[in-house]
Amino acid sequence: MKLAVVYSRACLGIEAPLVIVETHISAGLPGFTIVGLPETAVKESKDRVRSAILNSQFEFPTRRITVNLAPADLPKEGSRFDLPIALGILAASDQLPVQPLQEYEFAGELALSGELRAIQGVLPLALGSRKANRILMIPTQNAAEAVLPGDNRVLAINHLLEVHAHLTQQKLLSNYQAPIQSTAILTESEMDLAEIRGQMHAKRTLEIAAAGGHSLLMVGPPGTGKTMLANRLPSIMPPLSREEILEVIAIHSLIFTHTNTLIWGKRPFRAPHHTASATALVGGGRHPKPGEISLAHHGILFLDELPEFDRKVLEVLREPLESGTILISRATRQTQFPASFQLIAAMNPCPCGYLGDPKGNCRCTSEQIKRYCMRVSGPLLDRIDLQIEVPALSTENLSFTPNIQEETSIMVLERVKQAIEKQYQRSFKLNARLNNYDIQKYCSLKPADQNFIKNAIDKLNLSARSYHRILRVARTIADLMNSNSIETEHIIEALSYKKFLHT
Repeated sequence: MKLAVVYSRACLGIEAPLVIVETHISAGLPGFTIVGLPETAVKESKDRVRSAILNSQFEFPTRRITVNLAPADLPKEGSRFDLPIALGILAASDQLPVQPLQEYEFAGELALSGELRAIQGVLPLALGSRKANRILMIPTQNAAEAVLPGDNRVLAINHLLEVHAHLTQQKLLSNYQAPIQSTAILTESEMDLAEIRGQMHAKRTLEIAAAGGHSLLMVGPPGTGKTMLANRLPSIMPPLSREEILEVIAIHSLIFTHTNTLIWGKRPFRAPHHTASATALVGGGRHPKPGEISLAHHGILFLDELPEFDRKVLEVLREPLESGTILISRATRQTQFPASFQLIAAMNPCPCGYLGDPKGNCRCTSEQIKRYCMRVSGPLLDRIDLQIEVPALSTENLSFTPNIQEETSIMVLERVKQAIEKQYQRSFKLNARLNNYDIQKYCSLKPADQNFIKNAIDKLNLSARSYHRILRVARTIADLMNSNSIETEHIIEALSYKKFLHT
């Protein structure tokens, strides 16, 4: 009788708690039992592990095998425990030394041939093993993601035999070296703001949204460039920092087996269809997975045709817009995902889309228009900082004029970077994330401007939340204008972006 202990990690949101895989082989009738709250995929590992061991020319013990995944109250899911279970059996049956296993953590799915297949949630696992100061053995397909922390040791493996050869010192594996990547972070996009003709007001609003991290709603008839504007927002936003990159990839690794680590610095841009459910948007499921708002963390969530989304689906955005996180509760556990996203939305002014068209193409009644606009609730609109109209352009504005030079994304990006740098030097956060204390400290107004904005709030019937959001937007405008204080002109411009409200 012998006991072997192997270390691995589970998946709990973006955390990877340690799992101790204990394998005991004892006398008795042949049997293979896995305990410790295993889910279906973990229970099925018995057949994969048995075939992988036999096809790798090892002996599968014909005795009673008990595998305990501790702690027992933590749910275990996925195929990541195939490799540690197989190694535990080999060590407990004296086909592998036990002592070297203490220096490593293992994760990987086994094919019936003994080859290793990629798994999900590798980056959180790599961060956990680095903190525990252990070497991580991972399938080769996941190795590029596992070395992203930069100061951890990772061994890439393709077959169970390679693990055995390394642990028995027959053929040692070297630390995995990530492919050489360009140190230049992506700052250019295939989509450039200069491609959009006219719409100077919308471009100005887009610049403010990028500079302060503000949410934006664009209202206008079809074909006015709302989607084009939204798609070009990433081109005027600064690249992600290294810490933000790790957070983004950690979330994406929970959904995708392979994450493209070569697009460093590129902000996520998620554009779900309007038929998406609330679970698809915020995350969930029996085993909670991140939704679109978490996949858009540190990036953009674009909702086109906003009123076409189910109203109940839109309402779930209200809390994460304020908190920057989403908590998914189930009967047995709670999972929290980060969701610090920038909401960009677009909608038509009426059901047919042509309200206000000078050609008089709109045939919607006032009641139809009211019902259409009421699909987006007042509380949600109240949380959107910038609300603008994007009017239809004349044919003269659409035609290319060599004498008119549109600003490129690079030109706008330089101003945005300078404004963001001022914000982080002042408060270590974007203006959209300023709390009430920060607003009092960094958004102070002159007495005359205080009276002006109070009168405007009363006349426009705006809420206290809108008041604070107007001050945040005014602070961003002042930063873009390289002004240390908020002036009257900044307040007036900020107020102009709060026109589209329920009437």
